[in-house]
Amino acid sequence: MLEMNDIQAGYGRTLVLHGVTLPSEKVVAVLGHNGAGKSTLLRVAIGLIKPRSGQVIFDGEDVTSLAPNKRVARGMGYVPQGQQSFGQLTTMENLQLVADGRKRGKALIEQQLSRFPALEKFATRKAGLLSGGQRQQLAIARALIAEPKLLILDEPTEGIQPTIVAEIEQTIIELAREGLSVLLVEQHIGFALEAADKYLVLASGFVSQTGEGGATAAEGVRAAMAI
Repeated sequence: MLEMNDIQAGYGRTLVLHGVTLPSEKVVAVLGHNGAGKSTLLRVAIGLIKPRSGQVIFDGEDVTSLAPNKRVARGMGYVPQGQQSFGQLTTMENLQLVADGRKRGKALIEQQLSRFPALEKFATRKAGLLSGGQRQQLAIARALIAEPKLLILDEPTEGIQPTIVAEIEQTIIELAREGLSVLLVEQHIGFALEAADKYLVLASGFVSQTGEGGATAAEGVRAAMAI
C-alpha cells in the first residue's frame, strides 16, 4: 500500500533521514531510539515534510509532491504523537467534525463508539478533560471515521496508563487483521512486532536492521537496539 524509496529528509540544513527505504507491506513497524528519525519518516509519509530526495508511493501512485490533505483524500490517516484533539470540544463534537459531510457519517461514529466504549461513556465531556489514554482513543477514532486505507500511528501507547495501552494495542492488531494497512512507530517492541508483517530499525537516520514481524523477532531486535 505504501512504499518509500531512498528517502532523504530533514529540517533546515540538518539531514535526519539518510536514504531510508520502507518496505511495501500490509503492516510495517518502525523501531529505534529517540532521535533516530522515526517521526520524521512518518511526517514524510503523510506529506508534512517534503523529502530532499526519494519517492513516496501510495496505492500505486507517486504522491511525493502531494500536500497532506490530498494524501488524506486518497486514503491516508495520521495519528501524531501527543493524543491530539480539540480540547474545548466534546468527545462527540470531535468525532462529528470528521463525520460531517460523509454519507455514512452517523454509522461511522457509532462504529467507533462501539470500538471504544469509553468514548461513548464520555461523549458529552470536553476532550481536554479526558485522560491521556481516552484522548488517544479519540484521536484514533477520528482518523478511522475518515475510512482510511492506511493508518499511520506515531507512538500510540506513549504516556498512557497500562489498562488503556492494552486496549489500544488490541484495537490496532484487530484493525490489521480486518485488512487495514498500518504504519506504526512504537516503543513497545513486543507489541509492534506482533502486529507487523515487516519491521525496520532506524539508528541516526539510517536503516540498521529489517526483517519479518512476529514475536520471535523481538529478542534480536532488542539486542540490535542495545548496541
